Amino acid sequence: MSLIILDFMDLVMALGLMAIALALAQWQHLGLGWQLIMATLRTVAQLIGVGYFLNIIFAQNNPVVVVGILFGMVTIAAVAARKRIDPKLRGILPILWGAILVSTLGVLLYVNLLIIQPADWYAPQYVIPLAGIILGNAMNGASLAGERLVSTLKQQRLEVETHLSLGATPEQAISSYRRQAVRTALIPTLNQMLMVGIVTLPGMITGQMLSGVDPLNAASYQILIMFMVALANLLTSLLVTYGLSQRFFNSQGQLLLPS
Repeated sequence: MSLIILDFMDLVMALGLMAIALALAQWQHLGLGWQLIMATLRTVAQLIGVGYFLNIIFAQNNPVVVVGILFGMVTIAAVAARKRIDPKLRGILPILWGAILVSTLGVLLYVNLLIIQPADWYAPQYVIPLAGIILGNAMNGASLAGERLVSTLKQQRLEVETHLSLGATPEQAISSYRRQAVRTALIPTLNQMLMVGIVTLPGMITGQMLSGVDPLNAASYQILIMFMVALANLLTSLLVTYGLSQRFFNSQGQLLLPS
């Protein structure tokens, strides 16, 4: 199976899909015309830009550059996750950054050194795409777990303070809410794992098959991706909820969560 290369005219024809979507939106007076146009332009510009950028990075094959890109990706993911959590909470960006970094590096090193084992541990062909997949899911896990924990504690503030007044430690007072937040963050990943190959074909396996890779080999990589995502999501959620819970109490064990 050979790879069918998409040339410039193919991409121009692909724009026809968005032209049809735009026409339908205008016909139904959905008010989405400008959003569709901006989404189309940004998709084209961003992905072509990334393509040229990664071509340069792959050609250089420099470990310093690859590590620098990884840290930049972690920072962007942490900032994005921070925006989804209560803005009244101060000083939580380092918690999110550290949790995403630890989970991403841990999973990435395991996969790269023990499973894929490229000739160079820093091979950008493997490190950057895998890190991107891990980071995207770690970011979602961090934001879902963090937002759920904060909102639940606000709703159950009186109950938490009651537990504290009866002698419970801060960890004991919010342990059930931490578990609930972690479970919430894992639900999308677990649902995807249950339905993968039956209801949906994820981008990894479809992309590889379109590029001519044997379906069984593509399925093997997709299995690896799903397991990576599950561990990264769980680890990030645990670290984020633990780190956030430390900021909710002072040295006397009093709840400091903003109202």
